[in-house]
Amino acid sequence: MSKWSGAPPIIAPRIDAPPVDPLARLPIKLQPGASGDRIDGWDADPEGRPVLKVRVRARPVDGEANAALVKFLAKALSVSRSSVVLERGGQSRLKMIVIEGLDEAGLKARIAAATGEAG
Repeated sequence: MSKWSGAPPIIAPRIDAPPVDPLARLPIKLQPGASGDRIDGWDADPEGRPVLKVRVRARPVDGEANAALVKFLAKALSVSRSSVVLERGGQSRLKMIVIEGLDEAGLKARIAAATGEAG
């Protein structure tokens, strides 16, 4: 006999839950095998969504370009390497990067500072 009698119990959310750290998502269009590591600014993907164009010297072999992208973005955005995570697009030039510890406004400000753009 089951220990549940009828409907499952209702679990109330914790009121004292710790605040969630900020999290920002950054769409990237990566060009591996470039002459240098750099951020080229904003572009649009085929659907018209904004993507940040980034070039890295590493070749797209055995994940080297992805590792170089994570390392370069961490340095350019002044965050730890462990806070930059490749969420999607490991085998594609279009990628989704998650940056832990930054909100969207903070991320945009750091990208503007890294590219020398105002705003």
